[in-house]
Amino acid sequence: MKKICLLFLLLALVGTICYATEMQDVQCFFNRYVEAANNYDNNYFNFYSNDAKIIRVVEKPDGTFEAVNIPLERYKSEAKKSQVLMKMRKYKNFYSNIKILPHGKDYKIAALRMPSTSDYKVPSYFIVGKDCEGNWKIKEESMNTKVQAFLGK
Repeated sequence: MKKICLLFLLLALVGTICYATEMQDVQCFFNRYVEAANNYDNNYFNFYSNDAKIIRVVEKPDGTFEAVNIPLERYKSEAKKSQVLMKMRKYKNFYSNIKILPHGKDYKIAALRMPSTSDYKVPSYFIVGKDCEGNWKIKEESMNTKVQAFLGK
């Protein structure tokens, strides 16, 4: 009986260690992503899966919100166009209250994002998971914003 209890305890401990290690991997991945984004690294888009879903939740002046889905290719194109200006302005995103939670087979990273050009924080989240080669990738990204240009109206 003692051997069975010890075996179950050992299995639970190994499972917890593996889970903690994977959570640490997700945190390291997110830290590398933020660093690459804030330094305008040429490999920035390698953090995204090929079919990543990009969402901007626009806060309208009347206080309502509208979610806008942006195709990944358009997102890449727009980001590349604005990169020089953003770099000149030293634009960066700072994240706080970072929480990593299991999300099915993936992980959800929820955080408050503060753009360097503002004095407010807005919600954001990322769904990250491993691709077929075992590399972490962003599968979904959602950021709230007050930038009305995303509405395209």
